[in-house]
Amino acid sequence: MYTNITKVIAREILDSRGTPTIEVDLFSKKIKATASVPSGASVGIHAALELRDHEQRYFGKGVKKAVANVNTIIFPAIKGMSCFNQKALDNFLITLDGTPNKAILGANAILAVSLANARLASKIKNIPLYKHISKLAQTKPRLPTPFFNVINGGKHSDSKLAIQEFMIVPKSKSFKQALRMGSETYHMLKHILEKRGANSTNVGDEGGFVPNIATTSQALRLLTKAIKAAGYEGKIKIAMDAAATSFFKRGKYKIDKRTLTKDKLVQKYRRMLLKYPIISLEDPFYEEDFISFAKLTKLVGKSVQIVGDDLLVTNIERMETAIKAKSCNCLLLKVNQIGTLTEAINAFKLAKKQRWNVMVSHRSGETEDSFIADLVVGLGAGQIKSGAPCRSERLAKYNQLLRIEEEL
Repeated sequence: MYTNITKVIAREILDSRGTPTIEVDLFSKKIKATASVPSGASVGIHAALELRDHEQRYFGKGVKKAVANVNTIIFPAIKGMSCFNQKALDNFLITLDGTPNKAILGANAILAVSLANARLASKIKNIPLYKHISKLAQTKPRLPTPFFNVINGGKHSDSKLAIQEFMIVPKSKSFKQALRMGSETYHMLKHILEKRGANSTNVGDEGGFVPNIATTSQALRLLTKAIKAAGYEGKIKIAMDAAATSFFKRGKYKIDKRTLTKDKLVQKYRRMLLKYPIISLEDPFYEEDFISFAKLTKLVGKSVQIVGDDLLVTNIERMETAIKAKSCNCLLLKVNQIGTLTEAINAFKLAKKQRWNVMVSHRSGETEDSFIADLVVGLGAGQIKSGAPCRSERLAKYNQLLRIEEEL
């Protein structure tokens, strides 16, 4: 069985926002595997560096440098390495870059190679990608609960809503049924919004609606109405991603036409959690405010998961700080925040050691690559968010989970 890497080809493609990103083909003789890298709008300052060209083309967002780094630096260095040793490859790429945030080669360049390598190994072994990942992580595969982003705010839209994502979370014995419940509620929400007049059913980056509303309570009322009208009251819960760094200014939070201190915001969240069936709250505070995260987690953490995204950026060092402060009880796992599959697996293992939940996540600028569907199953993480149940770059993940469910 031939397992050595013989050829690498990188190219610039476009993501779901029409912005350049990188795609890599990795070969072992005639066997080829491809992976592409997504890009976020709400990006934590501690995330690994996404290398951009900063030239006139594509308004500075081209990735020719990252492509060149794969073709001229990474390929000669990894040629002949075995794709079966994911950890060795990823550690070699980290060393080859030599910076804490992958600023030389670019996290996007490194990640594309890392993910393509995992897919290549699974192809050579002739096993599904999720099974290969479960062997790498030494975990038991399982299907996740989907978190569908059905109302977009914050940096994902031109809405007046400060909160970035309002999600519905169907609880079901099968993923197939959960997808149906999410889709039906999404379409019921669209029907309700159509009655509000023109532009109410415009959609944001992740396929969620961008209604002409300005407050969190309005969005939550719309969701509860849609859930009830679809016949799923009590069966579908609500989750939110505040992405609070985006509305944090000069030490205070601008939300719902008000300016609040962090203590006032804690109380606002608490009232919302008591009034609505919210089971998950992501990034409720500024990305450096470990203490406010901890206050809210202590207050509501037994019944609600407090998710760290920009706070943690899938980074072991940030996670250790949060563990000491008891800042949250759930990791949002994004492979492109850290830059290699091995580091993402290590972050997952640390989270599970702390008995945290883990939610595998897409990015707002996505590609048709369904890698995270296999990742969430392979890790047995139990939760995934990949946007609304519409738009092909989001459905690529959900449809892949349907296929995996048939196998499992």
